[in-house]
Amino acid sequence: MYCGTPVGTEGRLPMAFRTLHGSRPVRTRFWAEVALGTLSGLLFLATLIRPTWIELVFGVDPDAGSGAAEWLIVAITALVTAVCALGARLEWRRTHPAAAHSPR
Repeated sequence: MYCGTPVGTEGRLPMAFRTLHGSRPVRTRFWAEVALGTLSGLLFLATLIRPTWIELVFGVDPDAGSGAAEWLIVAITALVTAVCALGARLEWRRTHPAAAHSPR
């Protein structure tokens, strides 16, 4: 059984970090946008489901019970999620140019 590096593949990226139809790797920017978008999306959902989580976690009431801070967090996290999703999509399309023009 052979467990070493195949001949001619030294210095190449592992398959997990390669694109499906080419050898252009996805940049770190893509992964950062995916991570930040996921985190902000989870905060968005948590704030929609349980708006008082801020008071429970931090022990402060920034808006004196009016709910304005919670709605501001919902708006900001929704915007950050959308921007990160768009950025990750554009970055993915940069590394997958054939997929950008494929028929649907």
